Amino acid sequence: MHHHILTLSATDKPLPAALLCEIVALPIFLQTISAGFPSPATDYAQETLDLNELLVEHKAASFFFTVKGQSMIGAQIDDGDRVLVDRSIEPRSGHIVVAIVNSEYTIKRLYKKGDVTELRPENSEYPPIRLKEGETLEVWGVVSAVIRKLKV
Repeated sequence: MHHHILTLSATDKPLPAALLCEIVALPIFLQTISAGFPSPATDYAQETLDLNELLVEHKAASFFFTVKGQSMIGAQIDDGDRVLVDRSIEPRSGHIVVAIVNSEYTIKRLYKKGDVTELRPENSEYPPIRLKEGETLEVWGVVSAVIRKLKV
C-alpha cells in the first residue's frame, strides 16, 4: 500500500551526522536576543558554538534526512527541512519518529495505546497510518532536531 504522505529523501538513505566537520564551530555572542522587548544589556563577549556539540548527542547513531511534504507542518517541520534522527533513543508514544512502513520512509508522531499503534501526521489534510494485518512498521529513529535554512 502506497501512502501519499510526507516522505524523506536523501535518496532514501540517511546522511550520517558524523559528516558534520569542524567547520561548524562558529562564533556565538553571549548576548541573548530578545523576542519581546529590546534589552539594554551590553555584554557582547564571544565564544564558539560547535553544532555537533549542540545538536548531536549520539554521533554514531545520528543521521540527517531531508523532509518532503507538509504532513508535519503543525510540528514546525516543513518541506525542505533537515531532521536529525537519533537511532539510540528508545521511541515512545508522543515522539516524532522516522519510520519505515511497507518499505517506505515516513516521518510522523508515534502514538501507542494498548494494542493500537499509529503514526499520526501534524496536518489535518493527511490521515493517520494505522497498520493493517500483513503490513510492517519499523521505527527507524527518533527526531531530535529540525534544521531550516531561511530564504534570504
